[in-house]
Amino acid sequence: MGSGTADASASDAAGATGVTGVPDAAVTDAGPGAELLAALLDGMDTALFALDAAGAVTHWNRQAERVLGWSAAEVVGRDGFAGWAVRGPDADEVRRRLMAIQDSPGRQVHEFALVRKDGGRVLVRMQAAGMRGEDGGPAGVYCAFSEAHAQIDLERSIALSEALFQDGPWGVVLVDADLRPTVVNAHAARALGGGRTSLLGRPLGEVVLQGVEDLEGAFHHVLAAGAPPAPAELWVTLRSREGGRRRCWRSGFLRLSSPLTEEAVPLGVAWLFQDVTEARAAEQAAARLRFRSAQLHRAARAAAECEDPWEAATTTLDFSLAGFADHALLDLVAGEALIPTAATPTDAPGPCLLVAGGSFPARYGPGHPAFQTLDRIAPVRVSAGGAGTSWAAERQWPRQVAHALCVALRSRGRTLGVVTFLRTADRPAFEREDAAHAESAAVRVASAVDLALLLDGRTGG
Repeated sequence: MGSGTADASASDAAGATGVTGVPDAAVTDAGPGAELLAALLDGMDTALFALDAAGAVTHWNRQAERVLGWSAAEVVGRDGFAGWAVRGPDADEVRRRLMAIQDSPGRQVHEFALVRKDGGRVLVRMQAAGMRGEDGGPAGVYCAFSEAHAQIDLERSIALSEALFQDGPWGVVLVDADLRPTVVNAHAARALGGGRTSLLGRPLGEVVLQGVEDLEGAFHHVLAAGAPPAPAELWVTLRSREGGRRRCWRSGFLRLSSPLTEEAVPLGVAWLFQDVTEARAAEQAAARLRFRSAQLHRAARAAAECEDPWEAATTTLDFSLAGFADHALLDLVAGEALIPTAATPTDAPGPCLLVAGGSFPARYGPGHPAFQTLDRIAPVRVSAGGAGTSWAAERQWPRQVAHALCVALRSRGRTLGVVTFLRTADRPAFEREDAAHAESAAVRVASAVDLALLLDGRTGG
């Protein structure tokens, strides 16, 4: 143990000079070096005593007095511990084991039941080693000891720290007052996409692409006000070769303070987290599905109250847009062309309305996503990527559009047209589950359009 090593070195030096640490007059006569040594021994956090080769007590520091109640003036010079610090039946065994240490190499750890000055008993764990004289022969024993329960608590704390920092089920990161990692366990290193040593001292912004402000804000709060009462869930985007990797971390924070200072001086923050991305994503997907199903149910009820089937079609599109897309276009098949029939406003939010001004074909070029949908009879998803506003303009869509989803209108075994849903650049691209919702809406729109065409005396393509 580290403390035992420090105590042992001090005790060796004390034994060499013959300084007892008490009384003051003896320390003064021995010189300033001995006085300093006595002060060091008395200032140690570990209880310490030493025996000479005959078993007499030569050193006894203040921490030993605190544990057992006996002062150095009462102890130094006594022959062993019989009759005062050890019960009579145990005295010979304790003396034998202690004195045998001076003939053995290295250090040994023993547990003894000692007696306090007030008569109470205390179990101590003792680390002892032998001392050698100038001739190399046994010169005594020095011992560092503490109450066994305190030592066990310390060992448990160290063991817990080691377990957390090796491969615990939670990520553990210690950050200093400058918010830079100083310790990273294996779980956290894997989650952050780096090595345990490569992450040390680096700003978190180098590995966290988005969400680092929230994370650092939590650290600042803990340093200033202490740990929050409950864990928090933080969404972050990590840097990766593929771009960004979005994760949700359930995080707890602890302020670390030095136990060696009278005032609580913050050493940093312990951040413990667990990846709950899959669970939260599943919850969000379930909530999104419930909402979209509810919207389609409302759309069906609203459309049923519409006398005009065209109004029923646009009403269904309005309901399907909520929380799903920013714009919608309805194009009907006319021979080899597509005729714009209904659309939402391009410059501001608004309801989907029928297009006025005749039946001129849409100026869609070859390979347009709407034509791809007609060819495949399947949803087509496209995104601008980094192409800019010209990408949308080339496809006859509003310039702010960055993502599109085209779905065919099918009714009675025929393709009547295409519905196109559009999202702006501040929203994510359409995914597979979005296409399923779009198809569900398109089925309802197609039924209304088919009825409208029948009533108008027109035929679809």
